[in-house]
Amino acid sequence: MKEIRVLIVDDSPLTRRLLKTLLESDPEIKVVGFGRNGFEAVEMAKELLPDVIILDVIMPEKDGFEALKELVEDAIAPVIIVSVITQEYSQEALEALEIGAFDYIPKPENNTITSLANIRDLLVSKVKLAYKQSKNTPLLKRLKRNCVQEEIISKPKADSSKTPSDFYAIAIGISTGGPKNIYDVLPVLPSDLNAAVFLIQHMPSSFTTSYAERLNRYCQLRVVEANEGMSVEPGTVYVGKGGYHLKLKKLGDSKCGIHLTKTPKHIFMPSVDIMMQSVLKVFGNRTVGILMTGMGDDGAKAMVQIKNSGGYTIAESEETAVVFGMPQEAIKLGGVDIILPSYKIPEHIVKRVGRKNQK
Repeated sequence: MKEIRVLIVDDSPLTRRLLKTLLESDPEIKVVGFGRNGFEAVEMAKELLPDVIILDVIMPEKDGFEALKELVEDAIAPVIIVSVITQEYSQEALEALEIGAFDYIPKPENNTITSLANIRDLLVSKVKLAYKQSKNTPLLKRLKRNCVQEEIISKPKADSSKTPSDFYAIAIGISTGGPKNIYDVLPVLPSDLNAAVFLIQHMPSSFTTSYAERLNRYCQLRVVEANEGMSVEPGTVYVGKGGYHLKLKKLGDSKCGIHLTKTPKHIFMPSVDIMMQSVLKVFGNRTVGILMTGMGDDGAKAMVQIKNSGGYTIAESEETAVVFGMPQEAIKLGGVDIILPSYKIPEHIVKRVGRKNQK
């Protein structure tokens, strides 16, 4: 395997040296240059053509976000943000992913060899994954054409006249790596999709509201955080509310709505398995189950149930999954109809469920 050439951009000389030491502790990685600000990040990336770029956000003259936009547009190499402000699921971390960063790593507040050494394994693994995916898939093109570059202001009104027998349900489970990979799927789906979408993203309860709001800014579908009693309608994405399970309940004779509950107790609140099983009870063989990047096996058993009930199931392939755990478990159990990289999932969804006005 050829050496992975890395460019480090950070305004702190100490941090640059420490990151170099950590990265080069792996014999497959070679640091080929340093930058001190956003201007140098862009200039040196064009000059050195590295395989991966490590970029801080808080820097003088031109900050990391400004530089990231240019680096993504130039599509030279995948960018990993390493900064104290990109804490897990923070607004800054999500913004970096929306602009087109490959991933982010929270940097410790105090830049010592001891504190930075704690992120060594994570740093090395993400550099290798960025390099691998950029060589094996059209990663740079996908990051460059990131569907969140242009906000969609107007969305069609939800169609409340439809009943579950008139449309499909898309049940998506995703975890580690999800805030990046979900942008390969949701923003690409058309506003007239003949389905309601239910999304479980494993994240702390304090982040799901803002997560749904950010997704809504960039998707053609309407995206809302699921709340008790909401009517389920096609053309809408319901994001599982942190701390609660997302289930469905009947509203009258022919319609269904959202039901939030804290039972049963589960390691994940919300749980993908519990959501998918509830959706399957209402939509039956009109259920499409999708399991994407993430650790563990949440959702794997429900995928088997969906497939065995005549629904359709998709697992994200190892090619694009940041962590192949959840989809791999569903595959092992025989609960998957098709395995696809994240960027090919939308076309299969549309092919399966169609559009509202399609004859």
